[in-house]
Amino acid sequence: MTTGTAAPASGGFLSRQALLGVYLPALCFETAVGAVTPMIAVRAVQLGTSLAVAGVLAALLAVGQILGDAPAGALAARIGDRRALLVAAVLSTVTLAACALAGEPVLFGIAVLLTGATNSVYMLARQAYLTEITPPLYRARALSTLGGVGRIGVVIGPFLSSAVVHLTATRGVFWMAMAIVIIAGVVVALVPDVEGKRIIQDRAQRASLWRVTVDHRRVLNQLGIGMLLVGATRGARQVVLPLWSEHLGLAPAVTPLIFGLSGLLDAAVFYPAGKLMDRRGRLWVAVPSMAALGVTLLVLPLAHGVGLLAVVAMAMGLANGIGSGVVMTLGADVAPAAVRAQFLGVWRLFSDGGAAAGPLVVAAGAGLGSLAGGVLVMGGIGVAAAGVLQLTVPRWSVHANVRTRLAAGLTADGRPGAETRSSP
Repeated sequence: MTTGTAAPASGGFLSRQALLGVYLPALCFETAVGAVTPMIAVRAVQLGTSLAVAGVLAALLAVGQILGDAPAGALAARIGDRRALLVAAVLSTVTLAACALAGEPVLFGIAVLLTGATNSVYMLARQAYLTEITPPLYRARALSTLGGVGRIGVVIGPFLSSAVVHLTATRGVFWMAMAIVIIAGVVVALVPDVEGKRIIQDRAQRASLWRVTVDHRRVLNQLGIGMLLVGATRGARQVVLPLWSEHLGLAPAVTPLIFGLSGLLDAAVFYPAGKLMDRRGRLWVAVPSMAALGVTLLVLPLAHGVGLLAVVAMAMGLANGIGSGVVMTLGADVAPAAVRAQFLGVWRLFSDGGAAAGPLVVAAGAGLGSLAGGVLVMGGIGVAAAGVLQLTVPRWSVHANVRTRLAAGLTADGRPGAETRSSP
């Protein structure tokens, strides 16, 4: 097992520089993504697709993230995360404009795919940087806060999109998202990096993605399975609510409101979740989160009206929020310092690969005539994910739980133990 420790930089992860340089750009970009996510399926239906095809188009956002993960890691390692973010801002401005202008499903799908690729650059660059400058004792809080900032954006975005749809039309949401991304790019350009960036530049190695994958194949093959299942369950959550709303025949403006209510509870618990992971270990939130998320998916087909759908959606958001930052934190635990950005790019392939597969399973169920069947399959996968995490995380992360910490010579809350403090 590895800890992936890093030398702390001056200033905490909630310092003024970190808030402006790390979290604010992520908030802006994820607000834009949160605004368009529930409207992709709706816009696809308006362009003449079936519910099954709409589900496939919605999944392309996650597929784009898969395509962007590994290149994002290589890009951040080569030019630095700040420049990578600027590149992503420019490209996402173009892709969101293409989403708004697309008049037929194929072009719309391509634009959605490329938008997902730019999102992976944003999140990976910030994750690699926070991992490097944050001591392991505060790692989960730092990364759960990053994940929580994204969730706040997912909350704000659907409410904004609901207002825009009401005042204009569905394609207006994509124009609004483009404007928000431009703001994110301006913030990145104006705010200097957090002190300590030189650490990354000095320690980074120009290793190929293939070499990084081969050298660390054992942890990727074992712990990566759990990340794949986690990503699939979370990805299904992103698409089942809009599709089930369409299945019930709800008005387009209602869909983002329900999505936003789910995200509201999702975003409410990210910091307590990170603090619990730092104090008691990763499994204390990883297993309950996935088990609860799986159960909420299993009961979703029982929601036959807007009231029950809203209740299930909020329970789903709370279950997902409990596990805020767990994938990024586990990746930080096991990532080797010298090739951190490249490793995390490969690491994200598992969770993002699952995030693409989950909606496809739901879409396949809809295509076979049973949207509920696809949802139930994903609920079972969520419960299975909890079991896989329970078995695999303790093998690789010393921060899995109290037992693994004590075995590694740490205290129960992750601080250096007596043996560690006395060693030269």
